[in-house]
Amino acid sequence: MAPTTPTLIGSVRRALALLELVAEHGELTAKRLSRMAGLPLPTTYHLLRTLVHDGHLRHERGAFRLGPAAPRLAGRGPGQGARLREWLRVLGEEIDAPVYYAVMDAGEVEVVLSAHTPERPAAEEWTEFRATTHAHALGQCLLAQLEPDARREYLARRPVRRLTPRTVPDEEALMRRLAGIRRGAPVIEREEYALGTVCGAVPVTVGGARAAVGFSLPADEEGRLEETALRLRGRLERVLTDHVFAVQA
Repeated sequence: MAPTTPTLIGSVRRALALLELVAEHGELTAKRLSRMAGLPLPTTYHLLRTLVHDGHLRHERGAFRLGPAAPRLAGRGPGQGARLREWLRVLGEEIDAPVYYAVMDAGEVEVVLSAHTPERPAAEEWTEFRATTHAHALGQCLLAQLEPDARREYLARRPVRRLTPRTVPDEEALMRRLAGIRRGAPVIEREEYALGTVCGAVPVTVGGARAAVGFSLPADEEGRLEETALRLRGRLERVLTDHVFAVQA
């Protein structure tokens, strides 16, 4: 049994090396990963299959990118999760609004954490967030990070529907809006998810996974919506050295 432990430790190290390369570069083929990691191609394929099976990587169009389990590695461990929760609390205080952290996990939008106070309560989830991605800023921000074909595929499963008179009217209108969002720019929506609430969101990277940080305000504070979105983005840019978020440029 003596040789087994070093072999297992070596496999873990090699797998982590592959994960780190994908997280750094966003998308890589098996052959390139093999060269960059200095591993035999058969070994690389074996490790990649395991990582895909466990959800840490996703295999799409011949390349590997971080999978749905990546957010758990990046931000849901006891220490990192507490750190992220504290950052959300600080951000909420600085922009004077409830703050939310969401990810695209296994093809669905999931609000992972939020920070709010009795004075600044969270927006009411009157209908499921994951089923209404098209209507709120967090969802639109995450959809904007997808390629057009992936957006169409998502909307085929989660079709656009009117939630309020201000909701984007149909899929084509939403696709045009998403195509016009500049990479890294804040996304805002005005009473599209719920009357009486306006929202903003900023795209971020956590371990290479698609994510967003957003906030909500009562509609009577709509006048500070765009300013607050820009303040949030600027604040997130300043925490890059703490390795909590990476704001998309």
